[in-house]
Amino acid sequence: MRSTVAILALIALNAVSPLSAQAISYEVVEVDADRFDDGGERMLQVETAAIPEGIAAYGPFRVLDPGRAALVDVTDARSPGEFARMLRDYPGIGVLEMIECPGTEDDLANLRLGRLIREKGIATYVPAGGSVRSGGVELFLAGARRYADPGAEFAVHSWIDDTGLEPDDYQASAPENRRYIVYYQNMGMSSVEAEAFYAMTNSVPFESARWFGANEMAMWVRLDQAGA
Repeated sequence: MRSTVAILALIALNAVSPLSAQAISYEVVEVDADRFDDGGERMLQVETAAIPEGIAAYGPFRVLDPGRAALVDVTDARSPGEFARMLRDYPGIGVLEMIECPGTEDDLANLRLGRLIREKGIATYVPAGGSVRSGGVELFLAGARRYADPGAEFAVHSWIDDTGLEPDDYQASAPENRRYIVYYQNMGMSSVEAEAFYAMTNSVPFESARWFGANEMAMWVRLDQAGA
């Protein structure tokens, strides 16, 4: 699969243009994340950025004001429910600032959280100095609109399951791999774009990381401009 990873990444970098706005269909598919019992862990810990206190806290989320929330910690199995409760109490929230996003302790719950972000039409925003890593990248992609300032950073790497297996240990068509492709398509990518992006995230093993900035992210997905 490593040769496939390289080929798909080159195809995407040279042939795939940023996504245009499009309606997303949330069909139930064979590899729906809810069918998997164990979410697994995918995170990358680094030096912690300054964390805002906000006016209320819901797990890893901080309410900054009635229209903005921030993600400041690892997500887990409780995070979709915490996010839903936050929106119940602060229904005007339209932007999720991604300040310190190490990843997730439950990858499947994290994908459910991403679908909830998209369903609610919430924008994702990485300010300068913000760090979005591992499973946090899926949440950034979930934004109905996506913003990233110069100085924002991203990091990706392969996932690992509770048996110690990584993506290359499974067939490309296996549910363990397909659920990510389906998720990226739910977030607006074509099948080619989804496979290329997934290949890029798996181009380094779990123990390592591939770091890049907003300019490279804009090569994979459309980034909106402030005020646009």
